[in-house]
Amino acid sequence: MTEGSITRKLILFAIPLFLGQLLQQLYNVVDSVVVGNVLGKEALAAVSTTGSLIFLMVGFINGLFMGSGVIIGKRYGAKDYEGVSVAAHTGIAFALLMGIVLTVVGFFFTPVLLTWMGTPADVMPNSVLYFKIYFLGGLGNVMYSACCGVFQAMGDSRRPLYYLIVSTVINTVLDILFVKFLGFGIGGAAAATIIAQFISAGLAFIKLTRVDGPHRIFLKKLKMHRETLAKELKIGFPTGVQNSVIAIGNVVVQSNINAFGSVAMAGCGSYFKLEGFVFLPITCMSMALTTFVSQNMGAGKLERVKKGALRGNLISVGCAEVIGVLVYAFAPLMLRMFSSEADVLAVGTTQARTESLFFCLLALNHCLAGVLRGAGKTTVPMAVMLSSWCLLRITYITVIVRIIPVVNVIFWAYPLTWSVSAVIFLIYYFRADWVHNFSKEA
Repeated sequence: MTEGSITRKLILFAIPLFLGQLLQQLYNVVDSVVVGNVLGKEALAAVSTTGSLIFLMVGFINGLFMGSGVIIGKRYGAKDYEGVSVAAHTGIAFALLMGIVLTVVGFFFTPVLLTWMGTPADVMPNSVLYFKIYFLGGLGNVMYSACCGVFQAMGDSRRPLYYLIVSTVINTVLDILFVKFLGFGIGGAAAATIIAQFISAGLAFIKLTRVDGPHRIFLKKLKMHRETLAKELKIGFPTGVQNSVIAIGNVVVQSNINAFGSVAMAGCGSYFKLEGFVFLPITCMSMALTTFVSQNMGAGKLERVKKGALRGNLISVGCAEVIGVLVYAFAPLMLRMFSSEADVLAVGTTQARTESLFFCLLALNHCLAGVLRGAGKTTVPMAVMLSSWCLLRITYITVIVRIIPVVNVIFWAYPLTWSVSAVIFLIYYFRADWVHNFSKEA
């Protein structure tokens, strides 16, 4: 990432990420498609209501590993290959520990968390069952993300794609087999997901133990280096908090949606699954920018950093708005893959057409955050998300829903908070000397 055409490097790195994220979304959507069409809208609502909680817990832990990727990228750019090895082993060892923690917490605290969200009584049993089984695969989820983070920090975005292709096919086949033909119900959908997660994690980890490079993992060296872990957490912890902040805001949104019943839950859940596809070019360019910035800062190529940041933002914003227009136009057709019930489609279409034309702002937020993370400035995105995507979003919903008790007003929470955070990010990006004043602790 430190040599050659900037635009070409960013796009070539982002394309495998995009394909991988596309498969990841298909991987997640299969549960909703099979459950919604085979088991009905109550079961679809149960799967949908778990999404915010899953991101709350998994998002925090995965955010921690962003610090590992930034450290590896900077050391690799600076040609500190021994440092790369130490950072990679520390990150993977930490992932093993956190995967176990996620499994235990997710499994045992499921009923409490769903109760806090105000999950309706008719949806609660299926939600609890799905959530508990899903988190039995917590270790696989975390290990896959950590292993992929190592590959991506080294500039390799293709290997994770290969493993994800295999696990997506397995998840799809098992979903149909377990739910439709064997009648395992919603538990079968969750079981299919965790089996696929462990397979993808296993493939990625095995490759890391055989790859030729400074990031190769040796089992006897697999331990947490205290100083390196502290540096990784210093960068990664704010990103983990940022992910949790976003998730907390979304949990509040979901809790208010739950109050409108299973139709609103199913309709919004269908839209959120669709929206996940919209995020793909946004999140992929954001990830590409983080790797690009960290490697080039490690190499001391600061002018290249600024050029790459500008080009990456322009590409992502443009793609997001084109997709937004398409979603606005074809939302009813797109949502039909989750449910054919008219009331569910009406809710999902309304939400899609409220938010889709503002996707350009969402892209700008994520890409500027990706640039700053690559520079080691992870506390800035955390602060912006905390103030806008959590506090402002919660305040808006708490006040407005009491005044206008209609589910449609909840949808406007997203464009409003995207707009505010975009303004704050732009002010910091252009006024702060984040390029020269970056962390040298890597």
